[in-house]
Amino acid sequence: MEFWTGKNVFITGASGLLGSWIAERLISLDANVTILLRDIVPTSKLLSGKEMSKVNVIKGSLEDYFTVERAVNEYEIDTVFHLGAQTIVGTANRSPLSTFESNIKGTWTMMEAFRNSKLAQSIVFASSDKAYGIHENLPYTEDTPLQGSNPYDVSKTCSDLIVQSYAHSYGIRAGIARCGNLYGGGDLNFSRLVPGTIRSILKKEAPVIRSDGTYVRDYLYIEDAVDAYLLLPENLHRKEISGQAFNFSIGNRMTVLEVVQLILKKMDSELQPKILREAESEIKNQYLSSEKAKKLLNWEAEYQMDAGLERTIPWYKEYFRKSNI
Repeated sequence: MEFWTGKNVFITGASGLLGSWIAERLISLDANVTILLRDIVPTSKLLSGKEMSKVNVIKGSLEDYFTVERAVNEYEIDTVFHLGAQTIVGTANRSPLSTFESNIKGTWTMMEAFRNSKLAQSIVFASSDKAYGIHENLPYTEDTPLQGSNPYDVSKTCSDLIVQSYAHSYGIRAGIARCGNLYGGGDLNFSRLVPGTIRSILKKEAPVIRSDGTYVRDYLYIEDAVDAYLLLPENLHRKEISGQAFNFSIGNRMTVLEVVQLILKKMDSELQPKILREAESEIKNQYLSSEKAKKLLNWEAEYQMDAGLERTIPWYKEYFRKSNI
């Protein structure tokens, strides 16, 4: 794709699931990739792979304005993918201050550094379906009010609004991506449903469901998410796209129990899930409409849950085979 050839791209949160996949895709498209790295995570898909030798690494914290500003200016960044955040709901409940620091302060730091750059052209921000908070009328559309109430949800509501504010106040070419739960090879946070369930089955242990299993969610395969994220900067020159938020969804919501049962079936396992009924401070039903993305960006998910799992499960089988865990 010629759009990305030679383009200078800055990624925050590149050691995470989405960041790793986006960095690797951009490298394959001959972009010049620079990442901001706070912690060394040896198991990260990007950090442990061969593509790591092809990226520029800025060591520092997202909350440090001068580090971010230096990265954007010295590496002559054109496009930013701001993915860096504390992404775990449970962690946010235990430590709201650090979550607010990374998610909210980190966002205004990034946006201010971008605003003060003479070369930066476009920025894509990773929001979330959690930014919408609790609503009776579903699915969420982009016009649904942002009203998070729990610490993680509030951090995404605030940071989403901050990006909108910079876009509308300063004419910044910004795109906001709101996805449901991402899954795919490389996600080693086993507190999440898909990787945790696959690991349990491979270890011949009953998969654990923290809730009662009836919570409804959107699940988006990682390669569909990468396609969506790259599509935004390719279209931010359009007035009807710049400054806008877009939901990205497969349009097929599932309960937690249905996801676990599907994984069990795909892995030919007769194990039965262990339902703890312990989950608290999480929204009961969350799912998205991506009609706006279909209409304005011509985007549709390629992989339904069944097909996405067929690409995901083999990755984990190989990972555990190599690591002997």
